[in-house]
Amino acid sequence: MIVTIPIDEEKTDQFLPGNKLDGSGVGINYVDAFLAPFKLTLADGRKLLAKRRGIKITLTVGEAKGEGLLRRMRHGPDPKVLVREALAEAGGQIGVGVAIEPGTVELTLPGL
Repeated sequence: MIVTIPIDEEKTDQFLPGNKLDGSGVGINYVDAFLAPFKLTLADGRKLLAKRRGIKITLTVGEAKGEGLLRRMRHGPDPKVLVREALAEAGGQIGVGVAIEPGTVELTLPGL
């Protein structure tokens, strides 16, 4: 099953560290704005949720949970790269493929 989540890039780009003060060093405000649309119920009844706590992103699909970290030392200072890598890490733990394209995030979910 493939789920496409639309991302309003104009809205999220307002929260980039160059546009709005962010003392975190990893773009926490941008990450929060990016993950906001990730709360929905899938056609098969499973819940899909992505949330941040500290520098950890948790991706939940039904009962499965995966975690990824915003690793600035490994992936550089760009918050767009950090969130992409953290989501890919979280998705990899539960078998979810993550592809981030301009304006959308495409998740390839395992079946039931």
